[in-house]
Amino acid sequence: MSRRGAGKVSPSTKTLLHAPSDEKFAFTHANQRHSSYKRALVPVRTRRWNDRRLPGDGLRLLICRYRPRGVRKSDETWDEWDPDLGPSRELHAAVYGKSGPPISWEQYRPRYLGEMKAREKRIEELASRVRAGETIALLCSSACVDDARCHRSLLRELIESAVGP
Repeated sequence: MSRRGAGKVSPSTKTLLHAPSDEKFAFTHANQRHSSYKRALVPVRTRRWNDRRLPGDGLRLLICRYRPRGVRKSDETWDEWDPDLGPSRELHAAVYGKSGPPISWEQYRPRYLGEMKAREKRIEELASRVRAGETIALLCSSACVDDARCHRSLLRELIESAVGP
């Protein structure tokens, strides 16, 4: 039994099947009448440091506490590294259970947000870059596979809220 059109993917979608959802959304709207529409939708992206650079990534900012091991300077995929935007050493250890049982996301979230209160000036600097039209890609560990449970998504929320309406 043949199903006409089954399994076919349009050419514009085929290349983005495994792309992060913000890229699919931006790509879908790329052909909108106003090119600035796409940029306004995704000014802060979240990725892993080893994800390939895509057009429109803008500033690729590594926000891990620890620099990835074994990566030569010439092979870095980020433009800047700000370890102070990552979780503190203590919070990082608590997540991975290095000083007891690993903490849950419900415990991690308020602790990370509390630590970021001391980084409000840096968050405001990033927000002002976004207000000026720059796109920022927040990069985290290659081992971090769940964007919804990663500090990069929390930092994205903080930056976007500092940008304002």
